[in-house]
Order: sequence, then structure tokens, then C-alpha cells
Amino acid sequence: MMLIAILYYQNEKKLYFDLTKTRMQNVVSNISSRIIFTHMSDSSLDLKQFLKNDIYKISFYDKDKNLIIGNLNEKIDFTKQFIQNEQNFTLVNDSTYGHLGVAYIVIQENLLFKSLKKMQVDIITLFLIVYSILALIGFYLAKLLLKPIKDEREKLNNFIKDTTHELNTPISAILMSSESEELTKKQIKRIQLAANKISEIYKDLTYIFLEDNSEKEDFKNINLKEVIILQLKYFEALAERKKISISTSLEDTNYFIDENDFIRLFNNLLSNAVKYNKMKGSIFIELKNNTLTIKDTGIGIEEKKINDIFNRYFRATTQSGGFGIGLNIVKNITTQYNIDIQVDSKVNEGTTFILKF
Repeated sequence: MMLIAILYYQNEKKLYFDLTKTRMQNVVSNISSRIIFTHMSDSSLDLKQFLKNDIYKISFYDKDKNLIIGNLNEKIDFTKQFIQNEQNFTLVNDSTYGHLGVAYIVIQENLLFKSLKKMQVDIITLFLIVYSILALIGFYLAKLLLKPIKDEREKLNNFIKDTTHELNTPISAILMSSESEELTKKQIKRIQLAANKISEIYKDLTYIFLEDNSEKEDFKNINLKEVIILQLKYFEALAERKKISISTSLEDTNYFIDENDFIRLFNNLLSNAVKYNKMKGSIFIELKNNTLTIKDTGIGIEEKKINDIFNRYFRATTQSGGFGIGLNIVKNITTQYNIDIQVDSKVNEGTTFILKF
């Protein structure tokens, strides 16, 4: 940008110089013509009239370079046609050829350098303004471009913290329960719950970060009803802790899908239905006409957040545990198998997930 400003100044300076030179030559040519015409017509001409000029200083010299009349005080170098210094620009012209005793016309102006000074100030001012604007735009764009990275980093930091917390809870439960020499049924159930929790976390993390889900080919025509009934047994203890009742209405439904993917899909939805449900709440699961419906009586989701719940690391609430990847996994699986998923939720009333196969 600085180079552009310099090149622009150099170009404008040359243009100013050429324009000033042309104007001075036109003025001198006009004076010279009048002197020659007056001499040849045997008339008289008062040279003082040419000195009344607000732009130029003018002096007339004879063939011996002596001043006839003029308002230039400095010494003139008659060997040069153009004389340039830091203050003014001088033109020496001999086109009168001695008519009326005038051998040289010397004209001088000082506006060129004032104009150049003004142009320098204007260019510098414009440069600073443009530079400031570009700097502000650059800062804004950089901030705008870095915002997603900053947001993702913050989400990742929160995810790591939440993962640590989620793992710490079941591990602590296992350690505390295993301290007894003889385990009670309650302690064994607690250990089973904690172990299942760790297993689910591990499976989810593996699915998100390690598995290449795009190359899966192990699709089978599985009976979804049988898989759901089997998975419900793993959630009995978890639902029992919150005194949540689970009711079902299941029809035999077959679908081509990797069995582990369907288990992960169903378990994440049911896990959320339990996790975000109320004490003594209820969950209703229906499988009918190639449609799976999971309805709970939980805390619900704000309408403005529903579109974001499938984003990775997003959590609609911090009321219960979790680290924001469960529904992202659900979305990935439904997209992979072209399963339509719909969400209907009301705060403090509950949430319904509808999957159409």
C-alpha cells in the first residue's frame, strides 16, 4: 500500500510538473508574440503590464543579459532553459529574438511546489485513513474468522472437563462399593450401573473419534423390537433409581442397519429420557408402522435450542450430567441410514423423539 502511495505521488508530481511547464510556455509564447507583433507594426508596448500577474514573476532582459524591467530579484542562469529548486520553477525563453530590445523573457512560479506539498499532505492523510479502515476491517475479519476456532476450543475444553467429571462419578462409585469385603446386592447393582456408564462413555467416544463410520458394510436385517427389549434390561436399574416407569408398545419391525449403530442410537435417546426426566416420571416407547417414538415427562427443551441439540458438544442444560455428544451421535446415525428424526418438546412437560425408518 505504501508503494502504491509513492508511485501515485511520483506520477502526480510528473503530471503537475509537465502541466506547469506547459502553462508557463504558453504565457511566455503569448508575451513573445505580442512583443514581436508590436515591433513589426511599429507600435509601442508597455512591458510593465505583464508584471501585474498574481501567479508568475516576470522579468525582461537585453542581449547582454541586463535587466530591462521585471520583478525577479535573484540571479538568473541563462545557460539553462529550466531552473528548478526547492522553492520555485523558472523558465528562460529567448523567442523574442531581440524585438523591442528584449532578448530574454524569464518567468517564475512558486505554486508548483505548494501544490506538491499539499498533495503530499493529502496523500499521507488519505493513506492513514485507508490504512486505518483496512486495519479495522482486517481486525474485524480476523476476529470473525478466529471466532469459530475460539468457540470450538472452548467447547473442546468444556468437553474434556465434562468427560473427566462423567468418568469420575462411576469410577468413584465402583471404588467405594468395592471397599467392602462382602458386597451387598445394592452395592453390586451400583457397580453394574457404574460399569455400564463407563462402557457407554467409552463406546460413544470411540464412535465419535476412532471409528470410520463411512466405510461400514455390516448391515443386517435386524428385528428392532428384539434389540429394544434387550436394551431395556440394561436401563432397569438406572430408571429404578429415579423411580421412573417405562412402558412400551412394540411391533415387530425389521430394518437393514448395523446392530451396534441401532443400539447406540436407541441407548442415547433412552439415556437422555432417563437422565433429564423427573423423579417418578415416565417414559413411553412405541414401535409401530416403521416409526419409533420415545416420549418422556422430563424437563423439556427450550424451543430456541431445539435446532442446536444435535450439534457436537452442545448442551441444552447443565442440570444433569453429560458432555454433549449423545445427540450428535444420534444425528450422525440417522443421517447415515436415511432415518427421519423429529423432535417435539415443551419446557417442564417433556420431550418426544420420533424416528421414521
